[in-house]
Amino acid sequence: MTRIFDDPARFAEDQLEGFLDLYSDRLRGVPGGVVSHRTDRPQVAVVIGGGSGHYPAFCGTVGPGFATGAVVGNIFTSPSASQAASVGRAADQGRGVIFSFGNYAGDVINFGLAADRMRDEGIDTRILLVTDDIASSPEIAQRRGIAGDFTVFKVLGAAAAEGHDIDVVETFGRAANDHTRTLGVAFSGCTMPGADEPLFTVPHGQLGLGLGIHGEPGIRDLPTLPATELGRMLVDDLLADAPDTRSRRVAVILNGLGTTKYEELFLLWRVVAARLREAGLTIVAPEVGELVTSLDMGGCSLTLMWLNDDLERLWCADAYTPGYRKTAAPLEPLVKPSVSERQLVPPVLAVPAASAESVGLAATVRAALRVACDTIAEHEHELGRIDAVAGDGDHGRGMRKGVEAASARAEGAGQDAGAGWVLRQAGQAWADEAGGTSGVLWGAAIEAVGRELDDYGATFGPDYLARAVREFTATIHKLGKAKLGDKTMVDALVPFSTELETALNAGVAVPKAWSVAAAVATMAAAETAELTPKIGRARPLAERSVGTPDAGATSFALLCTAIGALLTSERSA
Repeated sequence: MTRIFDDPARFAEDQLEGFLDLYSDRLRGVPGGVVSHRTDRPQVAVVIGGGSGHYPAFCGTVGPGFATGAVVGNIFTSPSASQAASVGRAADQGRGVIFSFGNYAGDVINFGLAADRMRDEGIDTRILLVTDDIASSPEIAQRRGIAGDFTVFKVLGAAAAEGHDIDVVETFGRAANDHTRTLGVAFSGCTMPGADEPLFTVPHGQLGLGLGIHGEPGIRDLPTLPATELGRMLVDDLLADAPDTRSRRVAVILNGLGTTKYEELFLLWRVVAARLREAGLTIVAPEVGELVTSLDMGGCSLTLMWLNDDLERLWCADAYTPGYRKTAAPLEPLVKPSVSERQLVPPVLAVPAASAESVGLAATVRAALRVACDTIAEHEHELGRIDAVAGDGDHGRGMRKGVEAASARAEGAGQDAGAGWVLRQAGQAWADEAGGTSGVLWGAAIEAVGRELDDYGATFGPDYLARAVREFTATIHKLGKAKLGDKTMVDALVPFSTELETALNAGVAVPKAWSVAAAVATMAAAETAELTPKIGRARPLAERSVGTPDAGATSFALLCTAIGALLTSERSA
């Protein structure tokens, strides 16, 4: 939802005023839009445009190597013929003007009238419609223009910058449109400035296939797809509609519509790129990001432009605009890594010899890690919810990444490995994969326990367990700096450690002692709800966390309880 505005009816005009002030060093405002400052060499003027709400399209791509001017209409509304003619006249450098825009009825009419007026005034004016959206019609001439606008505009602008006459520039632009295909999906609708509701909604658990960029929903709803299936669908549907060309080289745009995060697009790109390469295509200068948006719409689109030599040169040519910059010079001195550099892997360490007793204990360690994986997976979302009350909400996810990495490393450490080696490997994996404070604390503490265990030991009795837990606790204290009462894992760890050692010293069997200590840890974790955090990310919002237990203490208690159940079942087996 757009929240920054004065009068919603003047949103387009007000945002343009700020844009013009910000980029006054390279462009100027004229009635109806913006025009780039000229170079000392006149060129064909490429004037693009349409409604506002699509930034960086359209005014954000005005500049050297791209558009000469942009006509700026109201939100999702075609600019008037008067506005288009005004920008066209201002952009004209004596070599003619090409209007290019998406194939929408209002734009076709208004730009057409503007072109007629300019021709009457003696200005050679051409029109080039973008028709890339394969979902909007089986007939290419009837298709809408969506993110494929970008490839066509880029080719036109680069051709004009090379100094070609208007016939050649137009020919290149038409070739770009003929070779461009786009398909998009919507996850949520967009909301106009001042409106309380989006223009459309996508049912929960669905996505809209074949969206437009003016707040139009998809042509049909589909069940939400995992990234792998979504990426494959986008690629496969575009390839099925490929133009009649033998080219195996494609320019690619994976475009975000407004609120789809860049990290999501990067994740999807890995699927898209792999699928294109599987199809035998070579990817040329891909772009991933927000290039043609629709206010705050959630969604993305994939655009392919099949390249010939001319289109590839123009697609890769330098451009410098407010919303898009492509320069080859900074990359030219870079040297790609050698084969040996690309194949660097961590050294493989030999598994040290271990006693049968240590190998047996390692089996219990692996079993405990498997149980820990199941426990954290079951409670991941609740741990995240607790953490989000005053923190960043990543505790459940971080714990899951850490414990799963630790378990996988332990399973792969070798069946002849001793418990000390397995724990050291598991701790390193936990710290490497989980990240964050809890990741490094858990990883370092588990690794420290592994160092305490003698892989050659003949027996591993209660004294070993007590020493291991003391080492775990000491490492957490040393690295985390937390004390009892700070509302951290320490508030459950210290009572657990104390109770366990007391029970073991009293001769209580390990499974029973561990279970009793786990119950104490569970109670202590619950009692952290009444504390206020004194360190960590939750400290700035300390009061907000009162009434909610600490996520770190809670996850520790959950794992203690689950491992206690495992030890009890092994004892009774």
